[in-house]
Amino acid sequence: MAHSEYQFGPFHLDGRERRLSRGGDVIPLRLKVFETLLALVENAGRLVTKQELLDTVWPGTAVEENNLNHNVSVLRKALGERATGQQYIETVPRVGYRFAAPVETIAGQAHPSPPRPSSTPPPTPRQELRYCTTGDNVRLAYAISGSGPPLVKASNWLTHLDFEWGSPIWRHWYGELSRHHRLIRYDERGNGMSERDVDYGSFDRWVHDLETVVDAAGLDRFPLLGISRGGSIAIAYAAKHPERVTHLVLHGAFAAGVNCTGTPDEIEAHRALASLLRLGWGLNNPAFCKTFTSRFVPESTPEHERWFDEMQRVSTSPENAARLLERGANIDVRHLLSQLTVPTLVLHCDRDAAVPPEQGRALAACIPGARYVSLPSANHLMLEDEPAWAMFLEEIGLFLNW
Repeated sequence: MAHSEYQFGPFHLDGRERRLSRGGDVIPLRLKVFETLLALVENAGRLVTKQELLDTVWPGTAVEENNLNHNVSVLRKALGERATGQQYIETVPRVGYRFAAPVETIAGQAHPSPPRPSSTPPPTPRQELRYCTTGDNVRLAYAISGSGPPLVKASNWLTHLDFEWGSPIWRHWYGELSRHHRLIRYDERGNGMSERDVDYGSFDRWVHDLETVVDAAGLDRFPLLGISRGGSIAIAYAAKHPERVTHLVLHGAFAAGVNCTGTPDEIEAHRALASLLRLGWGLNNPAFCKTFTSRFVPESTPEHERWFDEMQRVSTSPENAARLLERGANIDVRHLLSQLTVPTLVLHCDRDAAVPPEQGRALAACIPGARYVSLPSANHLMLEDEPAWAMFLEEIGLFLNW
């Protein structure tokens, strides 16, 4: 390209050394990532279609759109704090990108620039807590946050609407989703703020809990998000109510529990985990906490481990935690996958130890027309500062037309 040096906002882009400097720090960038940023800067303020970027960065080659999306995710990370990176490089769903940072000098000439976006991310929306009652007289708590079109999250193991709202594991999930949607989520029976001394019954009871919350919230048609075990519940609901689900998003999900698909050793290990829960749940034992955290968020920090330890105490009793885990091992919705007619996006972390990625690939292979996205992470639940989280937001934003 003709120009090699630019200064925009607090950043300086040096094309000769392929680097992005911020103050005294130098951030090396891979060549194609750098050229993607360069193309956006040279067209600062103008919407650049994905095809234009692909033709510029990879001329004459057949490169998938995912490569470009990944480049943009890396750039946002390089630009600093994630929310700021999202503001500097704006996404126009299904079309392209716009570089929105103020460009002060380009090739020595003045260049008009849009107003400088604030480096402070927008505040996390507040949530409103409500209650409803199921047909078998179980009281369920559900929460509503954000505004815009609805998005329903099926409950997973384990939750607490109030406690997890500010947790380092979940707050970025709920904050981002609530900025684009009126997010509805709930505590299933037996844990969180819902009634705890209850009869769990069969898997159908969990699906009925979701039906109850959807009706109580007065929803007609909506996209449905299922994370981990919540993916199975979301699949069952979408198969039963295809007229109500517009899009299905499954992350770290599975169609069949370990008792249906596992080897004898895997089944025995799962039983041992349930026994461990009964003995160690909520006792503030560092060794137990580490075992539990490493299963779901192996790349965690001490802060995450402390939160998981506290989550054990507030979410439910040791017996309920074990019973819920045991019931999840018996889930089997494989027979419903071929019946799904709703557009489906399946996302899975490529080194997930809690739910192996083969489970996600099996979902995508059996759901008609489903799209599969592999995310570069070992965490079952992605943390806010890892590249996989930015990729997740990019994919779900395009899928739900943010």
